[in-house]
Amino acid sequence: MADFVPPARNAASPFADMRGHHVAVRTPDLETAKRFYVDTLDFRVVAEWDYADEQLAYLAPPTDDHFYIEVLGGGDPTPQDVRPYSDLGDSLKYAGYHHFCLNVDSVDRTVETLRERGVTIVTEPFELPAISRRLAFFCDPFGNLIELAELLA
Repeated sequence: MADFVPPARNAASPFADMRGHHVAVRTPDLETAKRFYVDTLDFRVVAEWDYADEQLAYLAPPTDDHFYIEVLGGGDPTPQDVRPYSDLGDSLKYAGYHHFCLNVDSVDRTVETLRERGVTIVTEPFELPAISRRLAFFCDPFGNLIELAELLA
């Protein structure tokens, strides 16, 4: 297996201060989304607020204070783009937002726990040597894809 080595950091860039913070997921119902992320994935509610006719929340993984899922719920999220997420290959036919990724210590153990909690696994664990990762995909109740990634030794 090839060892993935990221390119050198560019500290001279005028954008060197950029860091990831959150990904936003639009849903028709904030409460259903919160129940999934909090009750099923053990995420924590960091903040909640209203904007126009929507209700929003920052949700954080159980032990990560540096990455949030911003759930935008309510209002009338149209058009609703229904994508066939029963198969990862079919999902790649669509342009635009595709998924967000969560790093885990063991993809297999996480998939097993998700399955025990009634979560639909879209793609069973597989290895991607080009990036030295073991991956799997599942989705939230609204069909938003979530990738799991485990760094391979």
